[in-house]
Formats: sequence, structure tokens, C-alpha cells
Amino acid sequence: MSKHTFSIGGVHPHDNKISRECPIEQLPLAPSVYLSVAQHIGAPSVPVVAVGDKVKVGQVIAEPGGFVGAFIHSSVSGTVKSIGPRADLAGRLSTHIEIAVEGDEWLEGIDTSDTLVTAIPEDPKAIIDKIRLGGVVGLGGATFPTHVKLSPPPGSKCERVIINGCECEPYLTSDFRTLLEKGEQVVVGAALLKKAMGDVPCTIAIEENKPEAIAHIREVIAKLGYSGIDVMVMKMMYPQGGEKQLIDAVMHRQVGSGALPISVGAVVQNVATALAVYDAVQKNKPIVDNSVTVTGECFPKQANLLVRVGTPLRYIIDYLGGVPEEAAKIISGGPMMGRAVANLDAATVKGTGALLFLTEKQTRRAPETHCIRCGKCADACPMGLEPFLLNKLSKAKDWDACEANAAQDCIECGCCLYSCPAQIPLLDNIRVGKGFVLSAIRARAAAAKAAAEAAKK
Repeated sequence: MSKHTFSIGGVHPHDNKISRECPIEQLPLAPSVYLSVAQHIGAPSVPVVAVGDKVKVGQVIAEPGGFVGAFIHSSVSGTVKSIGPRADLAGRLSTHIEIAVEGDEWLEGIDTSDTLVTAIPEDPKAIIDKIRLGGVVGLGGATFPTHVKLSPPPGSKCERVIINGCECEPYLTSDFRTLLEKGEQVVVGAALLKKAMGDVPCTIAIEENKPEAIAHIREVIAKLGYSGIDVMVMKMMYPQGGEKQLIDAVMHRQVGSGALPISVGAVVQNVATALAVYDAVQKNKPIVDNSVTVTGECFPKQANLLVRVGTPLRYIIDYLGGVPEEAAKIISGGPMMGRAVANLDAATVKGTGALLFLTEKQTRRAPETHCIRCGKCADACPMGLEPFLLNKLSKAKDWDACEANAAQDCIECGCCLYSCPAQIPLLDNIRVGKGFVLSAIRARAAAAKAAAEAAKK
């Protein structure tokens, strides 16, 4: 069996899929949920409910605040208790809509049955509009509004839809369980995305460490009889699931610096996103829940949970027995690209995919020593960058040189940090430089736009 992978860099950490045998379990409803209006890339959504309103599951409670935006729906039924600032997992304040749970009444028209709907609508625009109304965003981490990604700019054409089933981050298993337990819905979702993009070919990419999922999805494709959908087996390599890396592996095309995947004819969607597309189009069900892996060697009860959006992290953890004494850090996401949780009272968002518990030994960094110019960081970088140089330039605050050496292209995967024998915090420093570079790029774009508008007057 041939295995595919990307052509530049990458590392191979142990996969640690210790929760892979845990079926997805429905988490009981929390007493209250807290739905952030800023849980996707783009402008925050605008609340359309008021304190005291009664809402049902699936009801719109916030509308998009701009073109790159998404609808937000109530994940529970009950009463709106407050609308105001609340801290996210990093402690930053953003507007949340608090809803006290009262029963579990769903909005009329949402099909909550298990009946599989396989007929694909003929109108691509109707499919995209249902995806938009369902508040579907990318669930692989970026939370980019899906309907925007499915609406290429003039002159761009999709040649292939890629469904990312790699789940290359260590520990994470919710996508794997989704492929096994909701494989039919994922394949129908892939067919819907394929239709929406003009009936182009579709590839479902799955890493080799998930043989059960590979076999199951192939069986489902054969059973459902959709043409133009195939499964590609990927080599175990991190970050195989990175958008640009996956395009390289599947289509052998390189996405240029600052360019979008559509520039090489690709549209990439995550497995969980394909399931959300199925729900939105075939069942009229917006995103109100998502699967979350709760794991870690020090965590006594491994789990994959179906969690309503807006559920407090503390409620999830308490349901499974509480924070273990040995846990020194909790990560939202995987160990390579996840974010440390500073606030257990924060609520889940659409893109929450995992809670990972790590011990002090697992998180303690070894003392930093001098760079020995070994080049391992450059060999590992999947974007072809020179992390040792970007680290030096960022520490010197030479932002122009950072931009000239493409700090803005860093995907923050952590391969450089993982491979550095001197334990230099390469990613930490490069991330600072990238932030300054992106700010400068945005400022120049805004200035150019203002100048162009002034010239028209």
C-alpha cells in the first residue's frame, strides 16, 4: 500500500492515541452555557437576542458581523440570562451570551433522527447557502467560515476537494472516532462539498495509523455509490494535516507565500466539518455540538465526548472526575499546536477539539543552550523556512528582515522547537516576529486601500 506525504520537512512524534478505543459519548447538559460571539476567524457576530428571551436548540442568537463571519445558534433551550464580557481560556474578555438550560427543546424543522439522507441537492448555491445558515466553520483548528471558503474569488477554480482525516497531532482521536461512528454522514458531507464546488474529484486523506477508519470509509464509499470520491492513505508524519502540507501530499502542488489553497485549485475541509456540512444541508441542523477528546497519561478516564458548544471546561472535567493531582498543565488541542488553558471557567467554542492533561515532567523545558548551527530546525520546517535565522532576527527586533525571510509563512506547528537539541524556544520568538510582520502587512494594505479610495474622490 503506497503512502503519501508532503515533500518538505516534518517530524514524527509518538502518536499517543490512548483514547482511540473510547466511543463518542454524549455529555449531559450543563446548567448553563456561555456562547462567545468571537469563536471563528473574522468579525465577531452580533447578538440578536436580549436578556430574558426564551430560545430553543438551533435558534439563531447572533448574526455575522461581516462577510467573513458566521451565524451562532443556541446549543440549548432555555432563557438568555446575560450578554456581556466573559474570559476565554486565555483570560481575554469577549462578549458571551449566557443561557440557562431548561429542558432540551429543538427548533422546528431540525431533523434529529438517525435516518441517513443520501440524496444530494442539484443546486450548488443552495448547498452553500444552507452551510452558511448553519454557521458551519472549519473544525480542524482555524474555524474559518466554510461558506466563504466554498466561494472562490473570480478567476479561481476548485479542481479537488480534500477531506482532512489525518488527525496528525499526538493524543487527539475525536476525528478517528467520527470516521468510525459517523462515516456514512462524513462521506455524504464530502459528496455535498464536491457538488458545491462543481462536482470536482474528492479525496479523503487518512493517516496509516487508522487502518480501521481507512477500511470503513472505503466500504461506505462503495456502499453509497458516489463517484469521484477516493481514500488516500497518508504516511504518519507531522504536520500531515496542515492545509498546505496536505495539498502538497495529495496534489503535489505548492501553495505560494501568502496565497490561498484555491490558488492551486484546492479546497480543504476537516472530517468534523464534513459531518457538520451533512447536518446543516441534509438535517437543517446548525453547529450546536462537537466532539472533544479528553486525554493524557495522568488523566484517569480517557474519553471522546459530544459536547454542546458553550459548555464550561470545568463542567466537562468534573464530569470525568476532576483535574488529577499530577496534572501541571491543561492544553486546549494537541501538544504541538494547542493553547494552554489559563481559565477553567472558559466555555468551549465550535473549534474546541480536545483537552489534554500533561504532567510537570512532560511540560518542563530543559535549559536553553547555545545554537550549534546543526540545521535540524530548518530540515524539520514544513514551510521551508530557516527558524534559526528567524529566531535571531526576531530577538533583534529586525521586523523588515523577518518579513524578507517569510516569518509570516510560519504555521506555528512547533517542528523547529521539537527538533532543536539546544532547547531554544524558537517558536516563541518567531511567533513574536510573525505578529509584528502581519501587523505591518495589514497596515500597508489599509493604507493602500485608503489611498485608492482618496484617489477616486
